[in-house]
Amino acid sequence: MEIKRIDSQPTSKGPAEWFTGSVRIQPLFEAPEPARVRGASVIFDPSARTAWHTHPLGQTLIVTSGLGWAQREDGPIEEIRPGHIVWFAPNEKHWHGATPTNAMTHIAIQEALDGKIVDWMEHVTDKEYLSETQESRKKS
Repeated sequence: MEIKRIDSQPTSKGPAEWFTGSVRIQPLFEAPEPARVRGASVIFDPSARTAWHTHPLGQTLIVTSGLGWAQREDGPIEEIRPGHIVWFAPNEKHWHGATPTNAMTHIAIQEALDGKIVDWMEHVTDKEYLSETQESRKKS
């Protein structure tokens, strides 16, 4: 048995290569081999978001606070709130983050395949990110 105390896991700033805006990552767990599961709490300030990315074995997000958006390639931007659980299938290109006016925190859980948990791609452009806001304005 291993117990990790929350204060033993330092929070780090999300790298600019992978995120737009201010993001903080709190590692939660990384099971030793042969297990593959890993998890972190990710805090997005308003307008912060991931770059487009995939996970070789998929990813589960558990929203714990705030209001966010998630989108898979060629799909609509979906609103995500506390208690929502989001599943991205293996190799499904997607992004997730906070809305323009709200912060959002989620727990991200994914498995490693041959040591790899994520493939990072291009940043989500402001035009892509704000398309939900523009659509909402058209409807009102």
